[in-house]
Amino acid sequence: MSIIDPRTGKPLTADTASTNTADTERAPVRPEDVIIELDASNIQQVLEASMQVPVLLGCYSPADSSCATLLTVLEKLALEYAGTFLLGKLNTDANPDISAQLGVRAVPDVKLVSQGGLVDNFQGALPEKEVREWLGRYFPAPADAPESPEEQAEAALEQGDTATAHGIYQDLVTQYPEHYAYQVAFARVLVAEGRGDEARSVLENLPPEERDGPAARGVRASITFSEQALSAEDIATLGERDDSEAQFQRALRQVADGQYDAGLEALLTLMKHDRTYNDDAARKTLLQVFDALGADHPLTVAYRRKLFALLY
Repeated sequence: MSIIDPRTGKPLTADTASTNTADTERAPVRPEDVIIELDASNIQQVLEASMQVPVLLGCYSPADSSCATLLTVLEKLALEYAGTFLLGKLNTDANPDISAQLGVRAVPDVKLVSQGGLVDNFQGALPEKEVREWLGRYFPAPADAPESPEEQAEAALEQGDTATAHGIYQDLVTQYPEHYAYQVAFARVLVAEGRGDEARSVLENLPPEERDGPAARGVRASITFSEQALSAEDIATLGERDDSEAQFQRALRQVADGQYDAGLEALLTLMKHDRTYNDDAARKTLLQVFDALGADHPLTVAYRRKLFALLY
């Protein structure tokens, strides 16, 4: 089925039924092909076009900075999805009657319309990753979709590139100040950079329910364990040592670096082989990690079970 541009009546994209995308290189999509600024002159045409191609209505106010942040994400995704849906941007300040008819009560408000009816909507400036996940309920992701900023940051962190991860999460914290998961992730990067005091300050400024949540407790544990653990350089000097002290220090370093699964497994192994090491330090550290992660964390549940089996 050809997708019709409601502004011109001309085909918007190639007929997907007759085009073999495996053999034909897809032409670049221009913003004007898939992004429309809505008003009274075209809103009805665009809603009618939803009979042929889904329409994403991005309702915004120019006075709201969070709207600008979200619109940037939506425009990026509209180009990336290359005609899978149209993006209609509605300035609610300039079009109050249309906004009322659409049931817009707060902005930003994003509505997915298909076959002339409302399919789903969300309110608030969701981060790009969450918008992608929301779109993923209804559309297959483009094969060449780039990594989200969060994925780029996590990949950089895994590779030891803390500078890149720092920059990405710092930008995300600035763009989404009320998305507290980014502040927790930023604190985790600060820990990896050896800036525990700054990380602790970031966490202390979170709302109580976030500050005491499992993710933040885990980062605080990393700070504490980082202060107790040997540095990565000192760990390297242990070489091939496999005595209890070396095993414990490696496990502590893993926990400090957020490698909880590996660290917990190493502590459990040490318990099996040398329960008396340093006044039962392995078991006590396991309990500290459980407390930091929270009782409902999957690793806590799994390793509590393993610990119980070992003890009884």
